[in-house]
Amino acid sequence: MSNQNYNTTYVIGITLVATIGGLLFGYDTAVISGAEKSLEAYFSSLSLSTFVHGATVSSALIGCIIGGALSGLLSSRLGRKNSLLLASVLFFVSALGSAYPEALFFTKGQPTMGLLISFNLYRILGGIGVGLASAICPMYIGEIAPAQIRGRLVSFNQFAIIFGMLVVYFVNWGIANGQTIAWVNDIGWRYMFGSEAIPAALFGLLILSVPETPRYLALTNRYEKALHVLQRINNSPTQAQTILDEIRATLTTATAAGRAKLFSYGKVVIIIGILLSVFQQFVGINVALYYAPRIFESMGAAKDASLLQTIVMGLVNVIFTVLAIATVDKWGRKPLLISGSIGMAVGMFAIATLAFFNVIGISTLVFIIIYTASFMMSWGPICWVLIAEIFPNKIRGQAVAIAVAAQWAANYLISSTYPPMMEYSSALTYGFYGIMAVLSALFVWKMVPETKGKSLEEMEKVWLR
Repeated sequence: MSNQNYNTTYVIGITLVATIGGLLFGYDTAVISGAEKSLEAYFSSLSLSTFVHGATVSSALIGCIIGGALSGLLSSRLGRKNSLLLASVLFFVSALGSAYPEALFFTKGQPTMGLLISFNLYRILGGIGVGLASAICPMYIGEIAPAQIRGRLVSFNQFAIIFGMLVVYFVNWGIANGQTIAWVNDIGWRYMFGSEAIPAALFGLLILSVPETPRYLALTNRYEKALHVLQRINNSPTQAQTILDEIRATLTTATAAGRAKLFSYGKVVIIIGILLSVFQQFVGINVALYYAPRIFESMGAAKDASLLQTIVMGLVNVIFTVLAIATVDKWGRKPLLISGSIGMAVGMFAIATLAFFNVIGISTLVFIIIYTASFMMSWGPICWVLIAEIFPNKIRGQAVAIAVAAQWAANYLISSTYPPMMEYSSALTYGFYGIMAVLSALFVWKMVPETKGKSLEEMEKVWLR
């Protein structure tokens, strides 16, 4: 498998289309960072508690849990491609609905609890799209990609997520820049949410041009179509046939072991998938992403400056994600994850110490950058790479759905508890994330297998021992 001859242009072209789903994932989850204070002001007459505000900021994550949980069923019934098409529709409807939640039932400029619920329902709808995209984009790319560049190509999805976040930071800043706070609180936040409709429509159109994955086609007994896609991916017809034979062999093995049963390969692989997802969230990264402007404002930055510092963080995220893409297929998954965990622990423990002594300044920004850079070169992309590749063909749809649903559940828990935790103690809050970073390193060292260079079919042997 190491000497595969593949059609680089075709494979990268398919990957880039699929990663627009990742871009929308990042765009949708980060758009709230520029709008959350405006939402708080817009609904101020309702006197919302910090818990309700935190729940509103995190409401899309409820949809993400639902979308992640449904991804296995939908990807198995509709296919990987059609599930991504459905996600694009959900993104589009959510963007317009979140921008103008008054449509049909409410009066503009009159905030009510019903309007707040309407807004949250649209955000949940977009969250379902995110949940589907978060599970199926890396799965799609992993099932298309040749083994020796699979880590790089799946990591492109994380790059797209971060790039989507960076784009929306610029969009949010551009909308708010030079405008009065009153205008942003009344109109600006609507433009922020509505802007997502443009990439959502583009994704829907482009996804129609890509093929279904050969592994899903084989799973549904469409072997001729699977071979055709493999022949387009691989320049060698003989190599394409060899890969198809390996895929069919794993499906036969899975049937003998217990057709489509989740624990056909034991419980350990499922537990590892869940823990990868949970640790990716429990280290606290989405707190930094969702609440970035507010964190910088609490450090003494003005509103425009805090948005600008958020853009700086976005650039750091992009640079270090590129580093992960460049090294994941050379250094392997485990070394990157462990080194990233150590870097995150250093960053979070330092921030916790500074918070304890109430030291606010450039040093806090430096350690936030160390923390986020460490995440982006490791757990950000590599967690998705592993989720896309550790599960055997026959159970991949079900297992990925469980892992991704667990990830979004952990994400919701961490994001919604951040405001009340910070009210209690900022030092203990950041210290908790640092402890999780240490535990994540120990987990990878002890339990996670190295997958570098192995085909998806070879990974099955790891769990059948």
